[in-house]
Amino acid sequence: MHMEATEIIKRVIETGEVVIGARRTLKLIATGKPKLVILSENCPEKTRDEIKHMAKIGSIPVYTFNGTSLQLGEICGKPFPISAMVIKNPGDAKITELIRGAEK
Repeated sequence: MHMEATEIIKRVIETGEVVIGARRTLKLIATGKPKLVILSENCPEKTRDEIKHMAKIGSIPVYTFNGTSLQLGEICGKPFPISAMVIKNPGDAKITELIRGAEK
């Protein structure tokens, strides 16, 4: 699944719309309706708990990426770690696989 998830996330970055960062993720969960939240495996526990709680209230699936925030940042083409991100628009990426593997 890891390789597949990597390819899906890269495709979303290329063709869709994402929001990067824990604070921005929380803000979007509260004010919008993102399609999916993605967290790195090493997302800080307090941040993870807060995002998962808010996402549950909004019925937004949360997918935990099988890798570190540095790896997630690298996949997104960023020179910094990403512990949380939101997919606003998947573009032509097939995110249904990630949603199936997400917590509801």
